[in-house]
Amino acid sequence: MAGREFDIIIYGATGFTGRLVAEYLTQHYAGRADAPSWAMAGRSAAKLAEVRDLIGAPKDTPLIVADAADPASLDAMAARTTVVLTTVGPYQLYGNELVAACVKAGTAYADLCGEPGWMREMIDTHESAAKAAGARITFSCGFDSIPFDLGVLFLQAEAVRRHGKPAPRVKGRVRKMAGGASGGTIASLTETMKAIARKPSLALLLKSSFALTPGFEGPHQPTGLMPEYDSATGTWTAPFVMAAINTKNVHRTNFLLGHAWGADLVYDEMVMTTIGDAGKAMAEAMAKANPFGDSKLKPGEGPSAEERENGFYDILFVGEYPDGTVVRASVQGDRDPGYGSTSKMLAETGMALLANTGGGGVWTPGALLGDALITRLTQHAGLTFQIED
Repeated sequence: MAGREFDIIIYGATGFTGRLVAEYLTQHYAGRADAPSWAMAGRSAAKLAEVRDLIGAPKDTPLIVADAADPASLDAMAARTTVVLTTVGPYQLYGNELVAACVKAGTAYADLCGEPGWMREMIDTHESAAKAAGARITFSCGFDSIPFDLGVLFLQAEAVRRHGKPAPRVKGRVRKMAGGASGGTIASLTETMKAIARKPSLALLLKSSFALTPGFEGPHQPTGLMPEYDSATGTWTAPFVMAAINTKNVHRTNFLLGHAWGADLVYDEMVMTTIGDAGKAMAEAMAKANPFGDSKLKPGEGPSAEERENGFYDILFVGEYPDGTVVRASVQGDRDPGYGSTSKMLAETGMALLANTGGGGVWTPGALLGDALITRLTQHAGLTFQIED
């Protein structure tokens, strides 16, 4: 990557989340010795200039016109930078050409994808070429799935330190959360449903927790689709809408790490409610509710700055051994998950990729960046990782 014009290009900087990523780099790294050289990219030079001024970025911030409908423009963009951060989704509609461009140029790539069907297609299509080119293609670098992917990594490191082996059963439990899913997440789910309608066999792939581990199918996993009492927390739990993507990424990280957490790992995610009949009633109501509520958010739309700053999340991880031994860890974020925290996580993934010397391939943040990313997120992005017992 030596000699590239930019360290980072933010593709989709005129969209809501892309603007937040650009704003973060502008505010957090201004005047710092480790500030990256970066540029904003999108379809319209005029809109890019408008966003640049809106977020207070320097007037000389480079603006690059690139469009998913013009693959040559993506090729040119990818060749100019070490890392591309893209917020342009749904990725199954707008991501193919950019991944191909980054693979061709040997450029690192990170996105916010929560579309496992498309991710599997990209793995099957580009894994070999990405390895050959040294292109590090890194999916799911926002709330889905960094807190969960890195949370399990963090928990298992402690489990091995204490007991000499990883926990074969891990539970991810959302204790508290304020702030909803993004408009992009809703659009991605809509496109995934359309894709299943066109290709019903995709439903079988997406049903599997091992959809992102080609050639490997692990043990039976909990479905997470029904309310249940959880003895590990002493509470009732309800289905968690992001579990369908997060669990797949956790198993892919384990797969890419040579099953460092065991080929028999069982992992699920649920939302904690409370104890007794009240907890059961709450869990049952949550299971029946639309997980996105009455949200009318569209891609490019999002909450106010105050709403983002008042948001947060707190996720508990419980590692269990057959003899009843338990290890607990947690991950907290200081902004709403869908926008405020996600934009910081994507930006810091970009910074971690700059420092990373790993080989090419289609990666998860946990498998490629691991502890280095945990350190960056703790120091810069308002995340807290802690052992709880």
